[in-house]
Amino acid sequence: MNPATPPVVAVVGATGAVGEAMLDILAERLGTKIKVHALASAGSLGKTVEFGSKELDVEVLDDFDFSGVDYALFSAGGSVSAEHAPRACAAGAMVIDNTSEFRYRDEFPLVVPEVNGHRLEGLGPGALIANPNCSTIQMVVALAPIHRAFGVTRVNVATYQSVSGAGRKGLDELARQTADRLNGRSVEPKAFTQPIAFNVLPAIDKMQDNGYTREEMKMHWETRKILEDDQVMVNATAVRVPVFFGHSEAVHLETREHAELDAVRELLANAPGVRLVGDEDLSEIPTPSRHAGGRDEVWVGRLRKDLSHPNGIDLWVVSDNVRKGAALNAVQILQALEAGGARGAVAPVAAGS
Repeated sequence: MNPATPPVVAVVGATGAVGEAMLDILAERLGTKIKVHALASAGSLGKTVEFGSKELDVEVLDDFDFSGVDYALFSAGGSVSAEHAPRACAAGAMVIDNTSEFRYRDEFPLVVPEVNGHRLEGLGPGALIANPNCSTIQMVVALAPIHRAFGVTRVNVATYQSVSGAGRKGLDELARQTADRLNGRSVEPKAFTQPIAFNVLPAIDKMQDNGYTREEMKMHWETRKILEDDQVMVNATAVRVPVFFGHSEAVHLETREHAELDAVRELLANAPGVRLVGDEDLSEIPTPSRHAGGRDEVWVGRLRKDLSHPNGIDLWVVSDNVRKGAALNAVQILQALEAGGARGAVAPVAAGS
């Protein structure tokens, strides 16, 4: 970043859980000297949000002029992105979108900087970059070094996803239902299809015609796009668990070439964004509350050979879904664009044009 000309950043959905995390991480990583606009719906007019030691007045998205904005970070739902991201791009902003609105369109890169940051090269004003799904991000950070070295052909994954993946309404529902259960009161599900307190829900998002949920299919579609390999098969079961922050995943993968466990261990130990933990001390095996919450890393433990397949490897992957799974990944994309001189690049065709 050129300190003489700091970027102007707009955070869309600034009053939500991911938007608040984006503001925190922007303050941590880029400092409070950058110009930040906090945007939300008209219902948030008059509210303020924290940005480092400052408080920012919330501005109304519908009325906002993106002219002069360098980077626009969207996390306010797919319909909001569909309406406002193209006009932000048309005004010259580089949009980093955290919804699924643009992820599956070939013309928009789907980026995890530690894995496929090269997809950001040559982008400039008016570009749109899609931020992957939280469960996909943490998995591909762990998979990528193994895939590059040995080729991953198939992945079986069961996710254990926290309620923060459903936003503030999910957090509120778990807190409320937990209190109700402990006090002998009946519970009524609103954010989820069934009660979440002291329960697990083996379906996230809408059911698809093939019997998988959309959350499970996201992991299949997105992993192939990010790894740039349509031969990788991902078989996912996504489960919502009564945890506030942090997703966990039991990942069982098969490699094209035989991989010795020591070689895989060395790859993961040196992989960017990965924190590998041994299993000698069972109290140190990665968990959402103790290891992932509020941390940047993707934590990997329970690394072992699969007894059922000669080229199988099993691992346990944990990460803060709001941080690395959403807000941090978006800010890392911004930082990579800034480091690559994106503000001075030739503007590509804007989204939706």
